[in-house]
Amino acid sequence: MKKIAQSIDGKVRSLIYGHGRGWVFTPKHFQGIGHSAAIDSALRRFKVDGSIRQLARGLYDYPVQDPALGLVSPSADAIARALVVRDAIRLQPTGAYAANILGLSEQVPSRIAFLTDGPTRKVKIGRREIRLQRTTPRNMATAGRESGTVIQALRYIGQDQVDDRVRAALRRYLAKANHAAIRKDLAYAPAWIADLLQTLLNSGS
Repeated sequence: MKKIAQSIDGKVRSLIYGHGRGWVFTPKHFQGIGHSAAIDSALRRFKVDGSIRQLARGLYDYPVQDPALGLVSPSADAIARALVVRDAIRLQPTGAYAANILGLSEQVPSRIAFLTDGPTRKVKIGRREIRLQRTTPRNMATAGRESGTVIQALRYIGQDQVDDRVRAALRRYLAKANHAAIRKDLAYAPAWIADLLQTLLNSGS
């Protein structure tokens, strides 16, 4: 039994180290390595020895260590990816956070919001609060895709606030995006957003 536990510990640790610092994970990420109880035991041991940090129920990270700041809080995106696995939900950045991702806003909001097909709730990780807001199937149709983030960012900015600076930021983002996928998803965008993106995509093609 001791050898089995050591084998599972080694496999779990190897997977954690393989992803590198900053990875946020849940016990579900280790399915297939061993029984749930053995995985939970391994994670408890790693938490005690300081290898990993527990952020919330069933949520851990392999923390980044800064020479000056010490342990750094995980990114909202890393937390969101782990929540998708833990809770079997879909998430889509929205509001000020979506605008920040696109470079439309330089300030990272203290309260980060995601649309979800799961229940509405708040997830607190240290001082950071992540709000999950249940929404309609239409709003989740582009969840997890570049088009979804663009649409939600522009919803937040508003049509009247789209100026040359916003267009320039959108062009920079779209230059690295999958144009075919975004064109396909324009059907889920409000008319003014679809028209704006169509114009930008055509001018860049």
